[in-house]
Amino acid sequence: MRRKSILLVMLIALFGFSKANAQIKFDDKALGALQKGVTGLTFTDADAAKLSKASVDKLDSEHIIAGPTDPYTIRLNKIFGKYTSGYGYTFNYKVYILKEVNAFATADGSVRVFSGLMDIMDDNELLVVIGHEIGHVVNHDSRDAMKAAYQKEALIDGAASQSKTVASVTDSQLGKIGSAMIDSKHSRKQESEADLFSYNFMKKNGYDVNAVESAFSILAKMSEGTQNDFLTQMMSSHPDSKERAENAKKRAVSDGLYKPYVHQAAVVTPAKTTVKSTTTTKTTTTKSTTKKK
Repeated sequence: MRRKSILLVMLIALFGFSKANAQIKFDDKALGALQKGVTGLTFTDADAAKLSKASVDKLDSEHIIAGPTDPYTIRLNKIFGKYTSGYGYTFNYKVYILKEVNAFATADGSVRVFSGLMDIMDDNELLVVIGHEIGHVVNHDSRDAMKAAYQKEALIDGAASQSKTVASVTDSQLGKIGSAMIDSKHSRKQESEADLFSYNFMKKNGYDVNAVESAFSILAKMSEGTQNDFLTQMMSSHPDSKERAENAKKRAVSDGLYKPYVHQAAVVTPAKTTVKSTTTTKTTTTKSTTKKK
């Protein structure tokens, strides 16, 4: 009987220890991560816009941005400055002074173009790429990418906060989310839909739709060489650029708009500067001498 009692006590103690361990695994910090994960599952457009703006603000602070009188900014404003609103968004544009060939747009309407992209593409081709990125925003791909990035950070760092709002994201997490936005990998279906959005944007606004084929052909040629790690990564996350160029050509042919595209040299209008002009009037006095005869 005594042995049974001792065994019973040991079982109760063991059960209590196991229960305590289970409780430790689900402490407040872990519950905080779970709460943030649940928030991610109900991620709204407003949540995406708020978090995107905070992430882009951090990215802006960490990059060199072309100033208002910089030729890159002047050119971008000339190309896309008229499209500051549309599709339910208010867009803002900036140029990152980076040699990488890239551009991205986020769920709050922020558009960032790398100077490396502007160096290799003419105005129409830039319209194609920027239009493609905006297509991801309009099609809610950017929102979904933000949601995925937020959920990932929420689950990785449950100790950050128990709050259910995006305001609880730490500065470190914002940096990681911002990097995820730049390197977003969309599905082939999403990329194809963004390509179509870009083509229709060009067509609707009276631009040369053949620039779509040209832009993707440039990317295809670059991907054939060993450019840089970033370009390799970009190509691996997108459908084949040659295929995309061919699809764009087929659309132009179908619409009766196809003609070989001629790549144009970029024309940048220098910034206007106001120079204060100072006019000095000199008065010359001629001394007349009359000789007596």
